[in-house]
Amino acid sequence: MIELARRNGRPLRIGHRGAAALAPENSLEAIGLAVELGCDLVEFDVHALGETLVVAHDRPVSADGLPTLDEVLELLGTAGVGVHLDLKAQGAEQPVAEALRRHGLVERTVVSSFRRPTLSALHLVEPAVRLGRTYPQDRMGLTKRPVFHPPARAIVRVLRRALPRYIDSLLARSNATAAVLYWEVVSEAAVARCHALGAPVLVWTVDDAALLPWLDEIGVDGVITNDPRIFRD
Repeated sequence: MIELARRNGRPLRIGHRGAAALAPENSLEAIGLAVELGCDLVEFDVHALGETLVVAHDRPVSADGLPTLDEVLELLGTAGVGVHLDLKAQGAEQPVAEALRRHGLVERTVVSSFRRPTLSALHLVEPAVRLGRTYPQDRMGLTKRPVFHPPARAIVRVLRRALPRYIDSLLARSNATAAVLYWEVVSEAAVARCHALGAPVLVWTVDDAALLPWLDEIGVDGVITNDPRIFRD
């Protein structure tokens, strides 16, 4: 099973949707750039269009121009880096497991999702793959719309205070052994609680290099970024 602990005393470097700040997100180009820039893992999103698994953040209407899951797994398998597959599709657990087996990447992959049923279903069809529970889910996209920033920030503060008390059940009910957390809900107490449970903490999405010393200090295990150049210093 993939090791998600800190590497050589530093958090893991994880490219978000490849290196989405430098090339079209979830494209083979972005994923290749994340590898070139020294990421330990590369994160990407998977949807299902009929029988085809495609790599895209939002559900597409067509697979035209999108990389398939097989193409991405072949690239990352050859590169030798870790795989962070964010499973957006519902009901695609079996074909995803089969693709990971086909490329020999079950042991090198962590699959994350906001949805508990998705993780539980994947655990049933492939118990050897590592699972990460993503939290929280911004269903309304409030944090992306400036007009909603004040109430969204207030909600985030409430979640941050409460998270150490219920991270146990959040992980256990999903069969998850890693926490994939929005960086603003992370605290030293939440990281400590996860570590007491044996669960590494991966935080998303961090594009400001000024946050790295604080995240390092509180002990996060991995930082997910659109721009892997933030790790250069």
